[in-house]
Amino acid sequence: MTSPLLDQVAASTARFDAAVGGLTDEQLREPSRLPGWTRGHVVAHMARNADSLLNLLLWARTGIEIPQYASLEARDADIETGADRSLAVQYADFTASAHRWAAVASTMPDDAWTGPVRNRQGGTLPASDIPWMRLRETEIHLLDLDVGFTPAAWSADFVARLLPEAVADLSAKLDGSSVETFDLQSTDSDFIATIGPGRPTHTVMGPSASLAAWLIGRSPGDDLAGPLPELPAWK
Repeated sequence: MTSPLLDQVAASTARFDAAVGGLTDEQLREPSRLPGWTRGHVVAHMARNADSLLNLLLWARTGIEIPQYASLEARDADIETGADRSLAVQYADFTASAHRWAAVASTMPDDAWTGPVRNRQGGTLPASDIPWMRLRETEIHLLDLDVGFTPAAWSADFVARLLPEAVADLSAKLDGSSVETFDLQSTDSDFIATIGPGRPTHTVMGPSASLAAWLIGRSPGDDLAGPLPELPAWK
């Protein structure tokens, strides 16, 4: 059930690994596409994210509760501490963390994938969602490295799962906000959705990957048609 997804994680990790390996120490200290974060912050986050998701795999595998992160404060501190390290150290850390995660994920017993775990926000999910969580991180943060990777490079399968999730996340954020309800329509698939609680006042149209990138704050939406409402910050 999870094998194709694990293969996608492996391929995405290889792309991220190659992107990091192609940087210089100076480039690592330059700003990423995330406000307040350098590329070093992104790489440090990705290493610690792998370890955090390894915690969830071990929780599902052993039945012993292991939180994704010790605390949100510890998570943030680890990223800040790791951001200023040299490229050689950062690259080795990312590679080792990715290998640790993959080693456990690839040997998980089938029944362990059904075990419930909790993410850092406190939501309960089956362990079978963990590979998707990792894939989201690698594919989205490849954009944040600002090394030429664009949403157009996302696979159709990845976008087909990301887009409805992004719609659901944004709809929850807009609950009770002043943003007018609008329709979302893909021009390269049959995906249509309404975002907001009321009657839609307009439609935003564009390729599925572009719509998803805009909804999660990774694109200004320049390649989309229709009035674009100002969306809340994505975290």
